[in-house]
Amino acid sequence: MQSRLPMHMSQRCHAKTRKGSPCQSPAMPNGRCRMHGGKSTGAPCGVANGNYRHGIYTHEMRAEMQWLRELVEESMEMIEKAT
Repeated sequence: MQSRLPMHMSQRCHAKTRKGSPCQSPAMPNGRCRMHGGKSTGAPCGVANGNYRHGIYTHEMRAEMQWLRELVEESMEMIEKAT
């Protein structure tokens, strides 16, 4: 590194890479770079995480499916009685 900018003077990660050489990425306050030990925020909670994808299993949809199932059963019974 020929230039002496603050970003070039920052502490380095020095984790061992797959090649076996030390990582030269800038380190965070914990001493490692973002690839070798950065803080993981985890998945967001609730709807932001995609838990509500299609609405098939909501309470309203389950009630509607039950109603439809009963309607089909009643219809089948009426057809059998009519024949």
